[in-house]
Amino acid sequence: MLAILGGTGPEGKGLALRLAMAGETPIIGSRDAARGTAAAEELAQSAPGLVIGGMDNSSAAAAADVVFLAFPYEGQRPVLEDLGAALKGKIVVCVIAPMKFERGKGASAVEVEAGSAAQEAQDILPDSQVVAAFQNASAEELLDPNVTMEGDVVVCSDHAEAKKLVMGLADKIKDLRGVDGGSLANAKYVEQITPLLVNINRIYKIHAGIKIMGI
Repeated sequence: MLAILGGTGPEGKGLALRLAMAGETPIIGSRDAARGTAAAEELAQSAPGLVIGGMDNSSAAAAADVVFLAFPYEGQRPVLEDLGAALKGKIVVCVIAPMKFERGKGASAVEVEAGSAAQEAQDILPDSQVVAAFQNASAEELLDPNVTMEGDVVVCSDHAEAKKLVMGLADKIKDLRGVDGGSLANAKYVEQITPLLVNINRIYKIHAGIKIMGI
């Protein structure tokens, strides 16, 4: 079972929707169980036959085998320190791309002491298998079931089987493709593409993604 912590935000809801459309049964986690349930019920109306649950973050983490982190970077350390016991032995997928916004300058990457949000998550959760993925997927496109997703999902991890599983989840989303991005140390490069895409989207008024050519 899959859980998406911070799943009431655009990226989390979009991932829940697309994974449900791919045949998974995701749980939307929230600090407030009622918000998680409300978001799940709203998404379930997007397309026929979708099964999506809603819980508080703690219950969602405990119920799932694969847990996505889809909240802002600022919340990562307190959430993971609080839920570390529930995440022990599980695959944790870090979707977080640390960035900041400045007037007149747009989006820029936030430097993380550990190297990336995903590496920091692995440091906090030494008994979990952290995988970095989906940072570059457009929340707006994920949330629209009528939009055909295009592009690649670069997946980085130091855990080969966990990486393979997450690449498989990416492949299940129609027209997306999981691409092996190597070790978790490479996650910082993937995370830092996100603010670049945000700025390109703002300039051209589009929803840009990435595509690895030649594979």
